[in-house]
Amino acid sequence: MDQQVKNDIIGLVGRSRDAIVCSIDEDGYPNAKNMFRAKNKGLHTFWFSTNTSAIRTGHWLRCPKACIYFLDAENFHGLMLTGQMEILTEENIKRAFWHEGDEKYYSLGPTDPDYCILRFTAEKGNYYHGLRKHLFLVSDTMGW
Repeated sequence: MDQQVKNDIIGLVGRSRDAIVCSIDEDGYPNAKNMFRAKNKGLHTFWFSTNTSAIRTGHWLRCPKACIYFLDAENFHGLMLTGQMEILTEENIKRAFWHEGDEKYYSLGPTDPDYCILRFTAEKGNYYHGLRKHLFLVSDTMGW
């Protein structure tokens, strides 16, 4: 993969506040939801916050397979990453991701039992732009 494509992929993720996050329900069907990207470490690890009681949280507890998708609709760029989703409920992790204003969603603050952090670990990527797709292993992106 050439350097320009790598730069485009990193740029797409960097410009994206949101990602479409997908889970597999109890009947084996995919489910998608738009979520705020709280943080990421390269293309390997992404964190999101959500409700412990959320439907998708239950999906990932049963089946951790997941994908996240970043989209620049105006320029027709798309990046799908597939991997595994973990549900993190440790108080120190929840506090580390807490932001002022989050109490709007989690009224009891960072110790709210209905507040958790999702950690997505990507394994494979599929980037599409300019009528071309680029398939890659995320482990190969560590030096980008």
